[in-house]
Amino acid sequence: MSARLQGVFAPVLTPMEDRLAPATGKWIAFCKQLLAEGCTGLAPFGTTSEANSLGLEERMEMLDALVAAGVPAAQLMPGTGMCAFPDTVKLAAQAARLGCGGVLLLPPFYYKGVSDDGVFRAVAEVIERVGDARLRVYIYNIPPIAVVGYSLAVIERLLAAYPGVVVGMKDSSGDWSYQQSVLERFSGFDVFSGSERFLLANLRLGGVGTISAMANVIPAKIRFLYDNSLAENADQLQEQLDRYRAATRDYAAIAALKQILAERSGDPSWLNLRPPLVPLSAEAARELLARYAAA
Repeated sequence: MSARLQGVFAPVLTPMEDRLAPATGKWIAFCKQLLAEGCTGLAPFGTTSEANSLGLEERMEMLDALVAAGVPAAQLMPGTGMCAFPDTVKLAAQAARLGCGGVLLLPPFYYKGVSDDGVFRAVAEVIERVGDARLRVYIYNIPPIAVVGYSLAVIERLLAAYPGVVVGMKDSSGDWSYQQSVLERFSGFDVFSGSERFLLANLRLGGVGTISAMANVIPAKIRFLYDNSLAENADQLQEQLDRYRAATRDYAAIAALKQILAERSGDPSWLNLRPPLVPLSAEAARELLARYAAA
């Protein structure tokens, strides 16, 4: 298995054709562009990717095509968590077979009031059924969306039961105190911040980087902070990144990022979103672009 993942990852936006099929060729080109512009790796089929609007076959075909196009599998952390348990197992097994650096695994997000035992079992059954020594699991903590999260007790159980398999997490809780607790409690557990807002703080406590939606539009700037986290002006670099985040925070995230890419590329098809998501209104788009330019 390749070296552990670290650095700046983009949960890659998924361009859609006018009839809302994934524009796979454009997506592959965008993935390569993100790597060229500073991303150390990619997290396709994350939240920002509209992942849970994509079917099993679509995700599997896209991942096969991405690796076949020459994007190194070792730099990929595809999202594999789906509502249907067999689908999660198939996606995780495919990622391991292709040699992906890891998989990003949502908790069982449809059912609510899930106990710690239930969350542990959901991860454990995937690992056991994949049964591939190449599998590396990064748990995805995103309670603002999933409601269900990964408690410290569950993380401790997973690390004890599957050392070397459960190797890290993406924390998109937005709760720095939680992320700080994970960093301080679990040595050698690779923590990615789910927002570049916490990148510098994450690195200073031993974290390994960020998996950030904003890496779709400012990968080089985020990478610059990652590479210069020990510099005297690191706090100023963090503040600069925070201004970009602030410029977009009042708008639906995926629609806003696609609006920025459509403006930048001159390609209006970037505005295509699968339902129930909708593009920004013309007025909101103007406001967003003005704020983003000012950042």
